[in-house]
Amino acid sequence: MASVSAVRPAVRGYTGLAIMATAFLLPFVVMVATSFKSPQDVFAFPPRLLPQHWVSDNYAEATRVMPFWRYLLNTVWLCAVTMAGSVLSCPLVAYALSKLRWRGRGVVFFLVVATMMLPPQVTLIPVYLVWNKLGLAGTYWPLVVPSFLGTPFFIFLLRQFLMNVPDELLEAARIDGASEFAIYWRLVLPLTRPALITVAVFQFVWTWTDFLSPLIYLNDTSQYTLSIGLYNFFSEHGVAWGPLMAACLMFAAPALVIFVLGQRYFVDGIATSGLK
Repeated sequence: MASVSAVRPAVRGYTGLAIMATAFLLPFVVMVATSFKSPQDVFAFPPRLLPQHWVSDNYAEATRVMPFWRYLLNTVWLCAVTMAGSVLSCPLVAYALSKLRWRGRGVVFFLVVATMMLPPQVTLIPVYLVWNKLGLAGTYWPLVVPSFLGTPFFIFLLRQFLMNVPDELLEAARIDGASEFAIYWRLVLPLTRPALITVAVFQFVWTWTDFLSPLIYLNDTSQYTLSIGLYNFFSEHGVAWGPLMAACLMFAAPALVIFVLGQRYFVDGIATSGLK
């Protein structure tokens, strides 16, 4: 009886997790199923989850409605550049805030963390006015440059990870005559690989799914990203739901693949960043 009573809470817990997983997966399943539906199946009543007649023309139509490959190239380029910017800039700041002793370090770290509490909507108009004054509105520069200047969340994440690196390891390298940059490049960066991959995955997903920033700063349609291109499926005469869901699936697939490939490092980076 005791073993049965011990199993019941576990069963309830797994049942709750299964219900939550189903709730999260249902919209994705509907999107996949709709991408293979004909217009008759989409508007069938009563509605059906799976199509009665499976069609694959929606995917070809999705690439015809908008310049899909051009938008894909623009999005991939933006993701690659912003990932490189975050991986280059954020570890430098995090290393200075965690392993170098200098006056005012705590104040600077407090200011970095404080900027995370400021909603981006507050600075949206002032930042746009700055870029417009510089004559860079309508280009990729406003979307790329901020990643090379450091992202507060990534700096905080990497700083917490570096706090777990023993100071004695760095002191031993200094005694052996290694310069500060050599310690950072040859010793610290290899140890922070899980956190760096976590930062890269986050930055990729944020840039890939970003809609507001490209919408504000990009004026030329040849510069559009996939997130903006999805709006080509909306018109005053209705929405082509089949091709739209096919385009959404093609849009979501790369982010899903990147997360799956970096999942082990992603989980390790998140789990070990808050141990200290």
